[in-house]
Amino acid sequence: MYTIGIYLYMLAVKLAALFGHKKAERLIEGHREIFSSLEKGIKEGNNYVWFHASSLGEFEQGRPLIEKFRATHPEYRVVLTFFSPSGYRSARNYQQADVVCYLPFDTPANVRRFLDIVNPKMVFFVKYEFWLNYLSALKKRNIPTYIVSSIFRKEQVFFRWWGGFYRKALHCFTHLFVQNESSKELLASIGVKNVTVVGDTRFDRVAKIAEQAHLLPLVASFVEDGKKIFIAGSSWGPDEDVYIPYFNRTPGWKLIIASHEVNEERIKQIEEQVRGLCVRYTQATIDEVRSAKCLIIDCFGLLSSIYRYGTVAYVGGGFGVGIHNVLEAAVYGIPVFFGPNNYKFQEAQQLKACGGGIEISSRAEFEEKIAAMDKDSSVIENAGDAAGKYVSQNAGASARIFEVLGL
Repeated sequence: MYTIGIYLYMLAVKLAALFGHKKAERLIEGHREIFSSLEKGIKEGNNYVWFHASSLGEFEQGRPLIEKFRATHPEYRVVLTFFSPSGYRSARNYQQADVVCYLPFDTPANVRRFLDIVNPKMVFFVKYEFWLNYLSALKKRNIPTYIVSSIFRKEQVFFRWWGGFYRKALHCFTHLFVQNESSKELLASIGVKNVTVVGDTRFDRVAKIAEQAHLLPLVASFVEDGKKIFIAGSSWGPDEDVYIPYFNRTPGWKLIIASHEVNEERIKQIEEQVRGLCVRYTQATIDEVRSAKCLIIDCFGLLSSIYRYGTVAYVGGGFGVGIHNVLEAAVYGIPVFFGPNNYKFQEAQQLKACGGGIEISSRAEFEEKIAAMDKDSSVIENAGDAAGKYVSQNAGASARIFEVLGL
């Protein structure tokens, strides 16, 4: 039944592509090139380690492991696969991998062909990837297979009375590296005991990003007048409805807004809402940003470095699809606001518990809490210290994984 489901999914993707669905089109186009890319990229006589990430977020979790592996074991080559077009398109030129491609659909024929070509010496799946035919084949071939930065919840299929078929997949892993004790306990309840709690490799990733953060002269000029800086990252329209009104009537702050979507419509929406001069990062001059109220980041790739310039951060998505990466801001030791849809994000819950994260559920609640910070700078300082300590104290998952594996 599982394999039939995979074939039906393949058919649905092909039909969606025929009707102009852009993501499906990119997926089908990428899948046409998988095996030719592998046959061209895999060199006989080399030993390969295979890392698989579903999308961009999982790739960022896996990067510390890939880069640590390359640094400590240069004798191995790396194959990196993705399920989603967004992940593949963002990382297809990643220099730490020797081959980057899509993961072939999980059919028995694809699995055999992929594993015959790559012949990996070990395999790492990142967080939430349970492709049953791949896992079964890897176990039959006695290839060490690990899942890292994983987190389990009781509502998942593995812990349902009818989830026996999927529970078999968990027994295919040589070892499972999970984020917390509750995941380990849940797995033990269904007989999966080859589990170690190591935390989340994303802490290692954001710490590395902070170490390598770019100096941005334009942003530095924007913040140099001494006003407090509110940085909204991955911002959506409902987020802006919550935080912009306060700053429209509060002169002591400047805004930096990085929208989740970068297009002309979204940028104009922000410009129409903010009272005061708005400038766009790619179009502004040093003189223009000094007198601006709001700097709009109209390009990708800068947000993780921009947070270093903030007094307070806001991470968007919490009034819709779910919050984005709070750790990218917290690593700089600044308070992090976010909306109510955060219950599936362990790092947000823990950041809130330690005092470094501030959940808000309405515009009125946001204004009450930001006004308290405006009135007393020690509130900002204390929350920022808590955020920074939370990240630093939880780094090191990659090293713990390597220690357990004896690498």
